[in-house]
Amino acid sequence: MRSTDTPRLLPWSSTDGKPCFLVGDGTGYVSRLADEMEEAQLDSAAELGEEAHRILAGRAWTPGEIHLLALELATSLADVRRVAESRGARLPVPQDDDGLLLNRPGANRPGASLVTGPCHEPDR
Repeated sequence: MRSTDTPRLLPWSSTDGKPCFLVGDGTGYVSRLADEMEEAQLDSAAELGEEAHRILAGRAWTPGEIHLLALELATSLADVRRVAESRGARLPVPQDDDGLLLNRPGANRPGASLVTGPCHEPDR
């Protein structure tokens, strides 16, 4: 794996709800745990999308079922967005024709900071 200076946004938050970041070469235990959790989140989102299509196609749902589906879709969308943000932040930074680095949108999220204290491990 390549070493990087870019902190990795982890797919879980600290106990007080702040984003957790990891700095490293991407080969350690926490990196592998994050990879597995991201994969599970993406798989879950794909399954939920298929389920949503089936439920909506059936046209036999109750308002409560639609409400629950909307909540699950919103949670899944937030997870997928976080995975995309984490992976996008670790992509190589493009350069212009003069070799100058170009700014990447969203690279410096307001309110996000490098978490140096303990982050709780995700519930499994």
